[in-house]
Amino acid sequence: MSALKDCEFLVQRARELVSEDPCAAKAWLITARTLYPADFNIQYEMYTIERNAERTASAGRLLYDMFINFPDQPVVWREISVITGALRSDCQDKHAQFLRGLFETLPGRVQCEMLLKATEQCFNTLEKAEMLLLLLKRFPESVVQHGVNLGETLLEAEVSESLETPVNCFRKLFVCEVLPLIINNVDMRLPASLLQKYILKAAEFYIGYVARGPSSDGQMQGAPEVGSLTSPGASRGPQRYVIDGLSEKSSMVVEPWERLLDILAVVGARCEWQGDKGQRSYVDMLQRVKELCRYLPSLEGETRSRCCSQVVICSVLVLFRSAFLYASTVQPALFQGLNVLSSGPWILLEDLSLVYSDVEVNRGPVKHAHKKRKMADGREKPMSSDDEEGLGKGRGRHILVNKAEMPGWSETLESFRTARESWDLLHSHESLETEFKKICASWKTDSWLWFRIFLTDMIIYQASVSKQHTTGQYRKALSSLHQMAAVQQPQPGQQSPSGQASLESSRALIQQASCHYALGEYRMACEKLLDVVSGLVPPSHEPVRTLEEQGKVKNKSRKGSDLRLLPCTSKAILPFCLQLMLACFKLRVFTDSRDDLSLGHVVVLLQHDWPQGESLFLKALEKICQQASFQYENFFNYVTNIDMLEEFAYLRTPEGGRIQLELLPNQGMLIKNPSPALAGVELNTLLLQGVQTIDRHHTVTRGITKGVKEDFRLAMERQVSRCGENLLGVLHRFCLNEKIMIIQSLP
Repeated sequence: MSALKDCEFLVQRARELVSEDPCAAKAWLITARTLYPADFNIQYEMYTIERNAERTASAGRLLYDMFINFPDQPVVWREISVITGALRSDCQDKHAQFLRGLFETLPGRVQCEMLLKATEQCFNTLEKAEMLLLLLKRFPESVVQHGVNLGETLLEAEVSESLETPVNCFRKLFVCEVLPLIINNVDMRLPASLLQKYILKAAEFYIGYVARGPSSDGQMQGAPEVGSLTSPGASRGPQRYVIDGLSEKSSMVVEPWERLLDILAVVGARCEWQGDKGQRSYVDMLQRVKELCRYLPSLEGETRSRCCSQVVICSVLVLFRSAFLYASTVQPALFQGLNVLSSGPWILLEDLSLVYSDVEVNRGPVKHAHKKRKMADGREKPMSSDDEEGLGKGRGRHILVNKAEMPGWSETLESFRTARESWDLLHSHESLETEFKKICASWKTDSWLWFRIFLTDMIIYQASVSKQHTTGQYRKALSSLHQMAAVQQPQPGQQSPSGQASLESSRALIQQASCHYALGEYRMACEKLLDVVSGLVPPSHEPVRTLEEQGKVKNKSRKGSDLRLLPCTSKAILPFCLQLMLACFKLRVFTDSRDDLSLGHVVVLLQHDWPQGESLFLKALEKICQQASFQYENFFNYVTNIDMLEEFAYLRTPEGGRIQLELLPNQGMLIKNPSPALAGVELNTLLLQGVQTIDRHHTVTRGITKGVKEDFRLAMERQVSRCGENLLGVLHRFCLNEKIMIIQSLP
C-alpha cells in the first residue's frame, strides 16, 4: 500500500470512529500525524474533530499549527475567514462565541499576522477594509502604520465607485470606525490640513445621514444586501437612525450630532484651536468663534489661517445643525424616521394681524354718521389674539407662533436664530465667505431642499431688518422660491398631489405671494394666492371664538413688520390668503380715485374675522357716502354679514342719505320666485332676527323699509336668510368664481 493510501486509510478510520469512540479516533490521528507530520489532511481532520467538539484550546493549537506549517492551503484561509467573520459580527450565538474564543487562544503575534494575511486574501474593497479595521481595533499600535492608508482607501473607493451620496458604506466605515481610531491615537502625527479634511468628510456624512429623505430605501450605496433589520423606533433611549439591509452593528448611528461634536473636539485640540480642550455645545462653540472673529483682521500668517479654519468649520457645523433642526420641524415630511414635536409643516409668512388697522387718507367735509352712531352705542370693537409667543425682541423681527399648536416653538425659533447668526458670521469676512462657498460647492448644498427652505425663510426674515436692501432681499427670496416650486411640482406622468400633500407643494407659492406683496406687486401676489386657494378645501364649520378670545388686544408695540409661523392646513392658510388679498386691495381703495370694483372686493373680504375689520368697513361706507353712489353687482352673491347688510340697507333710507346703490347683477332673477317663507315679512324684522342670530348683544331697530325699492327689498330679504351660511365657504367660492375679475382689478 502506498504512503498516500496509508494516510487516507488512517484518516478514514478516524472518521468512522468519531461518533462511536472519539478517543480511539483521536489516537488514530495522532498516530497518523506521527508517521506523516507533513500531511495537511491529517492535521485538518484533527482540527475538524476538535472544532466540532467545541474544544477551544486544542482547536486553537491545531489552527495555529496549520497557519504556521500550511499557510498556502485554501482550506486554512476559508477557516480563518469564518473566524474573522465571527469577530466582525455582533452575533451572540454559541458557535460565534466559540469561534471568537478559539481566536483568543492564539498568540498575539499570530493574531496580528493572521489578520494581516487575511486582509491580503480579500479582493472586495469593503471586506478588506473591515478586516483591516479589525486589526486596528485589536492592535492599536498598528494604527500608526495602517490607519491613514485605510482611511484614504475608503475615500478613494467611494470616488471610484461613482457613488452619488456621501451616505455610503465606504464613508460610514471611515467616519464611524476608522476616523476615531486615527485622531485618538496619541502616536499619530497628522498635519492640520488632513485633520480638517477629515472633519469635513465626517460632517458631510452625518449631515447627509440625518437629512436623508423618506424615499430612501435605507440601503447604503455600495453595501451588499444581506437581509433586513427592523427599526427599533419604539425603544427608549437615544434617537437611532437605522438603515435596512445591513447588520444591526453597521446600520445604526446613535446620536450623530453628538458624535460629530466629539470628533470636532479632538480635531480642535490637535490643530491647536483657541478655546478649552473639552467638549462644548454647539451654541457655546458659536459664541467662541464669534469672539475670535473680532481679532481676525489683526492676525497674520499661520495664526490667521488657523483661526480662519476654526471659525469656518465650527460655524458651518452650527449652521447646518441648526438649519436642520428648524427644517425638520417646519417641513418634517422631507426627512426619514424623525419624531418631531409638531405635526408640521409650517410656513413663515408676513404677520397680517394689522391688516384691519386704520388707513390714513385725506378726508373731505363729509363724515360717516354710522361710525359716530356706533360709538354712541357704547359697543367696543373687540380684537382677537392667539396664545402666541415670539423670539427676536431687540434683534430684528418677531416670529409669532401659536404655542398650543407648536409645543416645541421655543427650540424651533432658537434653532432658526442660531442658524441665522452662523450664516451672518460666515459672511462677515471675505476670507470666511470664500472658504464657506468652497465647502458648499463640495457638498452640493444647492441640491438640499431642506436647506433651501431655511435660506428662503432667513431671507424673508432679513428683508425688513435692513431697510436699504429690502427689495433685493425679497428678489433673492423669490428666486429661491421659484426653484423650490419647480422641484416640488409633479413630474410629467405623475398625479397632482391632493389634500395635505397639495398644501405642502403649495408652500413655495404662498411665500411667493407674500414676497410679491412686500414688493408692492399686488397683481402677482393675488395670482399666486388664488392658485393656492383653488387647491384648498374650506372647513365645514367656521371656528367659534369665545368672548374672552375676542377681547384680547394685540400688542400695541408691534409695527406690522412681524412674521408668523402658520401651520400648513386649510384652516390656517385660507384665512391668511383672504387677509393678504385684503391687504393688496386696501391701499388702492382708500385713495381719492374711485374704484367701486376694488371697494366691493374689500367689503366681501372684510367679512372674514368680523368684527376685526369693522372700523375699516366703516371707512368704506364713508367713501361710498362721499361718492353718493356705489356699484358692485356681486354684492348679493358673497355678502352675508348681517351687520354689513344692515348698513347697506340703511344707506338707501332718507336718514342714510339715499345713496344710489347698484348691487343687483340681474334684477329679474333675484326677485323671481321669492321664498314663501319670506312673503309679507318686513325687512326690518328679518334683519333684526339675523342680528340676534349672529350677535345676541347687538340689536338694531330702524325704519329702513322707507323709500326702498321692491327689488332691493326682496333681494335683501333673501340675503338675510343666508346669514347662517359657512362664511369661509362663501369666500372660497368668491376666490374661485371671480379669479379673473380679482386679478384684473389690480394694476
